Amino acid sequence: MRLSPKQKEYWTHATHRWNVKEGATRSGKTYLDYFMIPKRIRACHNGGLIVMLGNTQGTLRRNLLDPMREIWTDRLVGSTISDNTVQLFGKTVYVLGADKVNQVSKIQGAGIEYCYGDEVTTWHEDVFSMLKSRLSYPNSTFDGTCNPDAPTHWFLDFLKGDSDIYRQSYTLDDNPFLDSRVAAEIRRDYAGTVYYDRFVLGRWVRAEGLVYPAFNADEHIARTLPTDGLWYISCDYGTMNPFSAGLWCVTPERAVRVAEYYYDGRKEKRQQTDEEYYAALEKLAGDRVIQDIVVDPSAASFIETIRRHGRFRVQKANNSVLDGIRHTARLLAAGKVQVAENCADSIREFGAYAWDDKAGEDQVIKENDHAMDDMRYFCMTILRGVYRW
Repeated sequence: MRLSPKQKEYWTHATHRWNVKEGATRSGKTYLDYFMIPKRIRACHNGGLIVMLGNTQGTLRRNLLDPMREIWTDRLVGSTISDNTVQLFGKTVYVLGADKVNQVSKIQGAGIEYCYGDEVTTWHEDVFSMLKSRLSYPNSTFDGTCNPDAPTHWFLDFLKGDSDIYRQSYTLDDNPFLDSRVAAEIRRDYAGTVYYDRFVLGRWVRAEGLVYPAFNADEHIARTLPTDGLWYISCDYGTMNPFSAGLWCVTPERAVRVAEYYYDGRKEKRQQTDEEYYAALEKLAGDRVIQDIVVDPSAASFIETIRRHGRFRVQKANNSVLDGIRHTARLLAAGKVQVAENCADSIREFGAYAWDDKAGEDQVIKENDHAMDDMRYFCMTILRGVYRW
């Protein structure tokens, strides 16, 4: 295997109870673990549990198990089965998500000999707290990776503590094997956002200022509108808070918000009904064939109203806020998302949608965010599977 100087350093010096690689995306942090994990597993001999924890089982499968199976074959890297285990290098390994507090029960009371942790900053803190008490064997070891987060994040507090920790930081430049074109795209995609400092420079920094500072009229306001493509509508539901809906045309080159509907019940001093909102969607759609209407997942009554009318297929949006913002920012940077000049409320919100710099973690200010929310639903639910980098 070819290793970078940073990876060789980790291979040699990661002999502590806690061993953590932090820093930029695509910097080589995870690649080394395709070889470190089998080394650790084969060293387990006291009968304790072997555990892999990630944001979800799906991310563990995508980030670790599938690439490892390509390297080591399915004879040594099995597939997860119903009891949350997988056979790895002849041993049973528990594969668990760590994003919710109820995951704690899955490792409660068990002694863990080896644990691998993927995307640790996305975990629920209680899962990590439980893990600390479960690494109870003399040879218990943890290998973990993460991208930096806010400087107030609980995991950074742990890394700065007095536990037996080997800590290694990466920047994008620490991966000499990364294609220069890919590196340039990553720099471009995150330029001007908090994610550049975190995912390129590997810094723990606070989210401040506008959420989408890269938005500008020259690049993101569409002067010509597509007429052929796949049509979608995205909705952020509100009663007294604003209701926002966008009509999107998706082509192989770009997705354009060609029109929108925005109603502020508080400003208008009148709350509209689900039926009135549905009539507004009918008018927004016109005679176009709409592939899907993507709706705020909490809007159960409105989703049912759309289904009952029978014209449109409706799906609940992926409402992962921070992942959605990150993905939307990349789409904007890549020129894949534009809005028409007539989408005045979207354009207004782009100039006001901001991070809450008084919060202890990444949070947006819950104002001027309704068109931004429906756009995020659309980008995260529909475009995530359309445009690839």
